[in-house]
Amino acid sequence: MNILHHSALFFTRSTRTVLLGFVALVLAVLQGCAVSPKANPRDPWEPFNRNVSNFNEGLDQAVIKPVATAYQTVTPQIMRTGVNNFFGNIADVWSLVNNVLQLKPAESVETLFRVGVNTTVGLSGLIDVASDLKLQKHTEDFGQTLGYWGTPTGPYVVLPLFGPSTLRDTLALPVDAQGNLVNSLNDVALRNSLVTLRLVDLRASLLAAGRLLDAAALDKYSFTRDAYLQRRRGLVSAQPEDVIRDEERYDLPLPSNDALPPVPGSQGVLPAGNKTSP
Repeated sequence: MNILHHSALFFTRSTRTVLLGFVALVLAVLQGCAVSPKANPRDPWEPFNRNVSNFNEGLDQAVIKPVATAYQTVTPQIMRTGVNNFFGNIADVWSLVNNVLQLKPAESVETLFRVGVNTTVGLSGLIDVASDLKLQKHTEDFGQTLGYWGTPTGPYVVLPLFGPSTLRDTLALPVDAQGNLVNSLNDVALRNSLVTLRLVDLRASLLAAGRLLDAAALDKYSFTRDAYLQRRRGLVSAQPEDVIRDEERYDLPLPSNDALPPVPGSQGVLPAGNKTSP
């Protein structure tokens, strides 16, 4: 299929250079951070991470959250669902590549059919026909692929703008960016518009989860860190049939503003059945 061919294309050189430079800068800063003997072994750079988390929180409250709230208010639910389905279909292409890299034939075939059905019958992914046909979603990224093959998770890292991550997932970011079909578009204006739309749509779908987090967590930073690490460990360690599919779809639009999605990391974390561990 042509769509599989396009998934292997590199995105523009300038975007790739910026992202690689960004990752290198973050790693260089972290390397220079002092580590206390009593530091959490999972989070040895906690002072740096907390500062970045505070920066991200301030930026979110000042700019991103208000824009996402306005988007949710003025955009009909059916349109937001279509936007979410469209980007979900694009993400499935990269998930297909990672399922193949993880030697998961059943998941690879099912994801291939998902992409094919949603791209054709589903009008370029605007309608999630595949889910109606009981074709399950198998979300994978390159960080999970590295974990599948035994690459250690590494310390917890909070990235400016990107948010929670680990050393392994941070190093995987440039590869994941290559797998995003949006980044391969030559039309700069269109590419930037789609990236912005995806960011706003994703943030809008997390508004209710954010309210739940604010109400439940005494220490929002620690809660977010532990939930992220637990979820990533579960996604890498669990057998394919053990992963609860709904927990991978935090980007799905909520049926109403009062409905709350599950807290990240609260489900889908079962005893490891894979031969590898993160």
